[in-house]
Amino acid sequence: MTQAADIFRVSRTSYVRVVGVVSAAHFVSHYYIILLAPLLPFVRADYDASYTEIGLAFAAFNIVSAVGQTPAGFLVDRIGARALLVAGLLTGAGAFIVAGLVDSFWVMVAMFAVAGVGNTVYHPADYALLSQHVPSDRIGQAFSVHTFAGMLGSAVAPASLLVLQAQWGWRGAFVGAGALGIAVAAVLLATRDNAALRPKSVSTRANSDHAMGGWRLLLSAPILLNLVFFVLLAMISAGLYNYSIVALGALYGTPVTTANAALSGNLLLSAIGVLMGGLLVGRTTRYATVATVGLVVMALFSSLMAQSDLGTLALIAVMSLIGLFSGIIMPSRDMIVREITPPGSFGKVFGFVTTGFNIGGIVSPLIFGAIMDHGSPRAVFLAVAAFCVVAVLTVGAQPRRLA
Repeated sequence: MTQAADIFRVSRTSYVRVVGVVSAAHFVSHYYIILLAPLLPFVRADYDASYTEIGLAFAAFNIVSAVGQTPAGFLVDRIGARALLVAGLLTGAGAFIVAGLVDSFWVMVAMFAVAGVGNTVYHPADYALLSQHVPSDRIGQAFSVHTFAGMLGSAVAPASLLVLQAQWGWRGAFVGAGALGIAVAAVLLATRDNAALRPKSVSTRANSDHAMGGWRLLLSAPILLNLVFFVLLAMISAGLYNYSIVALGALYGTPVTTANAALSGNLLLSAIGVLMGGLLVGRTTRYATVATVGLVVMALFSSLMAQSDLGTLALIAVMSLIGLFSGIIMPSRDMIVREITPPGSFGKVFGFVTTGFNIGGIVSPLIFGAIMDHGSPRAVFLAVAAFCVVAVLTVGAQPRRLA
């Protein structure tokens, strides 16, 4: 059974344009997620706010994003991904411009909640556009470029925002970030008459919705397994990104500079791995096998870090390899979801399963924080390994496709 992209096949120029503009939107989404972190000291000093009060902005953004992403997916399938993506970009951009221009802490917090509304559309709209309009033999590479663009947005944000802050203050940085979103939205609007970004026929969507239903599809076992899979991947990443440095210091006395170098290697190789994974899924349909091998390798290396003081070079190498394999599995992760998604339901399904990122982000600090509070830094890496193993089980239980 082929997806809608095979039915409504477009030229190479058209689908490359789709990948480019959707990846640009994903770049913006990650840029906005990082926005407050590098500017936090300046915002806090300006408003004389506590860290807890500043945390309300983070909380508002993430809670609204988590709650609204699945409904946004339903809207994507109903009225079209492109329109929702433009609306999301403009909503986020407008919110940050208002937060920069209005001198009120509580307005800023409210605008982060509004930006969370805009953030809800990115995953369902992006994956819907790519799944509908990129040919099946290129979709894996498209997913990898899309993921890489998000990583690039996260990487570019801190330095560029600090440059803007140095020139125009943190408020100017907020406004500049808003201008970026408006620019990408304008590119999307400029493609209005391009067939590559027109929504597919209403009849196809209606038939799909009639066949599977809305929430009945999302609450089916295969989709719930993917939700759990995404939660586990988020917890694996959170454990390594947020707690590896303190855990290595407590466990082996690893210097902060060494642990940071290892984490940097992990992040760099993860980005490279995403691109490698995109090439790999273009040459195989064994997505579950790719994900399983990657997770097993990650579990083994994480267990090795728990048991042995590897020394500087070996630690950096092991952390980098974990990052490489975590990146390699990402396009396969997306292909696994696409394989079981009926045509016309990409928005709601990807919107639902990627909510796992938010759930994992909420749960992981409670788990890993408790581990460190109880003086068990070794268990940080063992927990990461355990989550990898459980993730393998969710992958192994996946069917090829829903009927």
